[in-house]
Amino acid sequence: MSHSNLIPTSTSVVESAVIKAPLSQTWHYIKLQDFSKFWSALDKSEHVKGASEETDIVKWSFKDGSVIEVKQEEHSTINHYITYSVITAQPGLSYTSVLSTVRCYPITSGELEGSTFVEWTGNFSSDADAGVIQDAKFKRREALADLAKAATKKQ
Repeated sequence: MSHSNLIPTSTSVVESAVIKAPLSQTWHYIKLQDFSKFWSALDKSEHVKGASEETDIVKWSFKDGSVIEVKQEEHSTINHYITYSVITAQPGLSYTSVLSTVRCYPITSGELEGSTFVEWTGNFSSDADAGVIQDAKFKRREALADLAKAATKKQ
């Protein structure tokens, strides 16, 4: 069996941006059920009813018709991060799993003081191919640009 058509690739992606808005304004959007308030690729994001009280599951409906359910794995309002996993997808995914984290840091000095550094990572199972990683990279870049637009709007 030939594996010559397989391209070795990292199974993680890291995208980041400096958003010229204070941490409080930026962090306000980082709730799974609120991603549709900034991410233009999403049509809606809503809590899944019937999930247990201990489990936060949100359904993201994308404008392209795909739907994923994400489960909040970790959330810290002290350290300003949220970690989530994809638990269902329509259409199905070509890989087994992904664990993503969005983390916000205040910029406290320098010419960008008062801004927010945002990092969005994704760690995929080893069956994710180069196309999956590239897609994740570009989706995160688009979402971070959308977050910057939302967070910097006059309140």
